[in-house]
Amino acid sequence: MPSVEERVDTLESILGQFIVHTDVSLRRLETEMRAFKDEMKEEMKNKNREWSNLAKKMGTIVEDLIAPALRPVLGKYFECEVKMEGQRMFRRKAGEDYEVDAVAACEDKVFMIEVKSTPKVNDIEAIEEKSRRFFEFFPEHNGKELIVIFGSISFAENVIHNASRKNIYVMGWREWEYMDILNFEEIKSV
Repeated sequence: MPSVEERVDTLESILGQFIVHTDVSLRRLETEMRAFKDEMKEEMKNKNREWSNLAKKMGTIVEDLIAPALRPVLGKYFECEVKMEGQRMFRRKAGEDYEVDAVAACEDKVFMIEVKSTPKVNDIEAIEEKSRRFFEFFPEHNGKELIVIFGSISFAENVIHNASRKNIYVMGWREWEYMDILNFEEIKSV
């Protein structure tokens, strides 16, 4: 039977080996955790970039759905032949940028169309504010009546009601049909 001293020496040796192995394992774990964190940061950047691209595409998808409906809808409701139309109309004046999702013009009317994939009540105020400066950036349409249209796939009733109060037409999907002005009669009766 080993003596107490021999057993203590053995225990000290085993404890020393345990400490060394634990230290090595902790350092390895720390290195792996750092690499994992870096990988996750990169993954999050990539995911954020993908979400951003998807959000941008969602906005342009709605614009692309509305664009082909402009001529027929404007002809039907405003009895005018569209002579000019364009999407994502950008102008710069005195270093200031101004972009409209779509513009269409007839002989005596010009239409400013703003599109949102998820329309909200506060968008109406922003669109109204933007419309006040329309002729500054599109002076070729001076003298024409400006008609503002808010476009999307669908609208909550409160958004339609608020847009109507501001004389902003709402263009969206009517049940089982294509694009339509959803508040035409409401505005015309004001």
